[in-house]
Amino acid sequence: MRLEALVQASVAEALAKRRWTVPTEIPVDRAARPEHGDLVTRVAFPLSRELGVPPAEVASQLAGDLTAHPSFAKVEPVGGFVNFTLRPEAMHDVLRQVLADGEAYGRGDEGRGRTVQVEFVSSNPTGPLTIGHLRQAALGDVVAELYSQLGWRCTREYYLNDEGRQMDLLARSLWARYRQACGDDQPVPEDGYHGEYLAAIGAELADAWGDAHRTWDEPTRALFRDEAVQRMMAMIHEDLEAIGVRFDVWTKEGDLHRRGLVRRALAELQARGAVYEKDGALWLASTKHGLSRDPVLLRSDGTPTYTMVDIAYHLEKRERGFDLVVDVQGADHVDEQQQVLLALKILGFPDGFLRYCLHQFVTVKGEEGVQRMSTRAGRFLRLKDLAAEVGRDVARYFMVMRKPQSHLVFDLALARDTSMENPVYYVQYAHTRIASLFREAQREGTAPPDLRTVDLSPLTDPCELALIKEVDRFPDVVRVAAHEFAPHLLCEHLETVSGLLHPYYARVRILGQGPVTAARLALLGAVRLVLAQGLTILGVSAPEEM
Repeated sequence: MRLEALVQASVAEALAKRRWTVPTEIPVDRAARPEHGDLVTRVAFPLSRELGVPPAEVASQLAGDLTAHPSFAKVEPVGGFVNFTLRPEAMHDVLRQVLADGEAYGRGDEGRGRTVQVEFVSSNPTGPLTIGHLRQAALGDVVAELYSQLGWRCTREYYLNDEGRQMDLLARSLWARYRQACGDDQPVPEDGYHGEYLAAIGAELADAWGDAHRTWDEPTRALFRDEAVQRMMAMIHEDLEAIGVRFDVWTKEGDLHRRGLVRRALAELQARGAVYEKDGALWLASTKHGLSRDPVLLRSDGTPTYTMVDIAYHLEKRERGFDLVVDVQGADHVDEQQQVLLALKILGFPDGFLRYCLHQFVTVKGEEGVQRMSTRAGRFLRLKDLAAEVGRDVARYFMVMRKPQSHLVFDLALARDTSMENPVYYVQYAHTRIASLFREAQREGTAPPDLRTVDLSPLTDPCELALIKEVDRFPDVVRVAAHEFAPHLLCEHLETVSGLLHPYYARVRILGQGPVTAARLALLGAVRLVLAQGLTILGVSAPEEM
C-alpha cells in the first residue's frame, strides 16, 4: 500500500470506529516541513462542521486514536491538522511493492481502454519546423504518453492545413525564388515567405525545369503549390524524426472539404438556430451565449473561415469514436478556442469531450541575446539542426521542463553544456551511477539475485527514507501531469530524486557492506526504475553509461 493510501485507510478506520462520517475522499498531503512529519491530513475541518466541534478538538481525538498504529512513529495534532511520522517499516513495505510492480510501476487503469486523440504541432506546411514548434511537439508527445500510462488508447494526430491563402502565398513565394534563379528579378510578395529555404528549392526547380514557367497563372499556381507542399512536408517529416516524434494519423484540411464535412457542420449549426446572415456572410451567434464577439463562419465569397473548418474537424473526430480529444495549441488562440467549444456544445457534444492544452511562446537565448523565431521572415532555427547540435534528449527535455503556460527561453549555452549543470545530464547521470553500481556488484558477485526478496530493515538513513518517499510519489506525479497537461511536474520529480541520489551516492558506501549492500541495492533498483520510467515518458534516453 502506498503512503497516502496507508494514512487514508487508517483515518477511515478510526472514523468508522467513532461512528463519525467517513468522507468519500480523505485529503492527505506531503508535509511542507520536516518538523511536521511525513504526511498531513486536514480531514478535521470538514468533520468539525458536521460534528459542531472545533477542528482542533477533532484532530486531537483522531490523533489519540491513531497514536498506537504500528505504521506510525508519531501522530501529532497541530491546530486542525493531524501530522504523521511514518516508521521505516511502513516505507519498506512501499519499496517492496515498487520492486514487485517492476516496469508496471506508475501505470494506471483509469483510462480502462477508452480512446483519446492528442492533436499537436499541426503547423501549416509553409516551411520546416523550427524551435518555436518544438515546444508543442515535445509537449503533445509527452501528454500523449502520459495518457497511455494511465490506460488510455492514444492516437497522435497532425492536422495539415493545406488549403487557403497561406498556401497561395507560399506557392507565389516559391515561384518568385524560382524566377530569381532563372535570372528574372521577381520579388517575393511582401506578406509572403522570405526564408532562404525557398531560395534553395527555387534553384533546384530552375535546374530541373529551366525557364518553362515564366508567367504567374492558374496552372503555374497549382504546380508550384503542389511542389511547395510536397517539399515542405518532406522537411516537416525530417524535423519530427530528428526529435523522435511520430504521428499515427495525418489529416488534411482539403479532405474535410472534399468529404462535405464543412458544409454538413454548418448545416447542423443552422438547423439549431446558431447562425445568422449579415453583409452576405454567415456568423455564429456567440454573444447570445456570453462570448465577446460573433465570428464569421462563411465569408461573403463563400469560403469558410478557420473557425468553421475547425468545428467541422471536431465533428469528424467525434464520428471516429474518440472519448476525449486534446488539442495542443498556443495560448494566443483562446478566443477561437472558446468559439469552437461553444459550437460543439450547441451541436450536442458531451461536456469535456474537447480539452485544450495551452502553451506560451519560445524564444532563443544565444550569443546575440534573446530572439523570437519567425518562419515567414526566414529567421529561425530548424529542429533538425537543433537536435544535431544539442542532442534529441536535451531538445525535448528543455521544452517540457517549464510550466507550459509560462514563456520559455531556450538557453542555447546551457543546452550545449554536457556537465551536471544541464538538468538533462543531471538526471541521466543519476541513472548511470546506479547502473554502474549494479555492474560492479555483478562483477563482485554481491548483486542480490532477486531484489524483491531482500531484507530492507537496514534502510534507516534519513536520505534512504527520503528516497523511498520520492519513489512513492511517482504514480501521483504521472497522474497529475497527465490531467493538468504538466510534464514539467515529471521533470521536477526526476530532478528531486536525482538531487537526493547524488549526495547519497557520494556519502554512503554501498558495496562491500554485507546485508546493508543488498538493502541499498534494492533501494537503488527502485530509484533506477523510476528514473528510467520517467525519462522514457519524456521521450528521453536512460543511458547505462555516460
